[in-house]
Amino acid sequence: MKATETLHQHGQSLWLDNITRSMLDDGIIQHYIDSYSVTGLTSNPSIYDKAIGSGDYDDAIRSKSGHGLSPEDLFFDLAIEDLRRAADLFLPLHERTDGVDGWVSLEVSPLLAYDTARTVEAAKTLHQQAGRSNLFIKIPGTVEGLPAITEAIAAGIPVNVTLLFSADQYLAAADAYLKGIERRIANGLNPVVGSVASVFMSRWDKAVAKQVPAELQDKLALAVGLDVYRAYRGLMDSDRFQRLENVGARMQRLLWASTSTKHPAAPDTLYVHGLAAPFTVNTMPDATLEAFFDHGEVGDPLPADGGDVDALLARFTDAGVDLGKIAAQLQRDGATSFVDAWNELMGRIETQTSAVA
Repeated sequence: MKATETLHQHGQSLWLDNITRSMLDDGIIQHYIDSYSVTGLTSNPSIYDKAIGSGDYDDAIRSKSGHGLSPEDLFFDLAIEDLRRAADLFLPLHERTDGVDGWVSLEVSPLLAYDTARTVEAAKTLHQQAGRSNLFIKIPGTVEGLPAITEAIAAGIPVNVTLLFSADQYLAAADAYLKGIERRIANGLNPVVGSVASVFMSRWDKAVAKQVPAELQDKLALAVGLDVYRAYRGLMDSDRFQRLENVGARMQRLLWASTSTKHPAAPDTLYVHGLAAPFTVNTMPDATLEAFFDHGEVGDPLPADGGDVDALLARFTDAGVDLGKIAAQLQRDGATSFVDAWNELMGRIETQTSAVA
């Protein structure tokens, strides 16, 4: 049995962090579903920037270029067309798991990361435009994004909370989600609204690579992941969530993101076998998925109580690592990199539109 299937049977969902029109046309995504136990996918502007630059979307851009669409509107038209098709591929699984799995994700413009009202408006518009029940709208878990998450959940819009890096940031995002669910219950609405909280892993190890001794290289991200998982399981067992579950609510699932290995000397499946845990998701790019399918191993499940995580994190503190400061910086840098990628994508669309006109 391949490691991907074993991990799936252990209760973790494997999602693909990639989507392009050619992958849909060539049956690649269907192949991953059939043979790699892939049960959902995520997308981002960088993926589309490369695909559009390759010419894959020239015909689609040519057919839409005379409609007077802005680059942003043109992108969302293209992305939503793809994500509808992908959502339909995952729909049987989505229905079989009663909405737990089988999701795809589309993010609001990262230019709105610090604008609560416009983020909520964009989330509602995009979800309605997509017209698929198994489509998440990605909203960043920044301070300004948190109330937008509550508003979107309260409105019944499924949300993938992105740009989370630490246990504290995860708990803030989970609180925003639960507040939205509590509002729905208070208003007599269905308390089941899909959501995941996406915690980015590999950037931790990259951030401290030049600061920590050799014996701590490539160990911080997994330690932070263990700390986040402890917080996740603690919240799942809390009185607050148990009361909500008693009236039909569901837990927001924890998702591991940024799981491709950045350090050439580290194992290429480091952030897959090291983050095995039931009722979580690991979304990974093609190369990481292929590597795990080929030679991956399923590690022991993360201990719900965190195991020795406090002692491990203390070693980093002793080495001069300010975990809170780095978490805040990673979130700021992540928001900036999303904006940069978005601006590059808009420029790419303008270039391709002119080229095919």
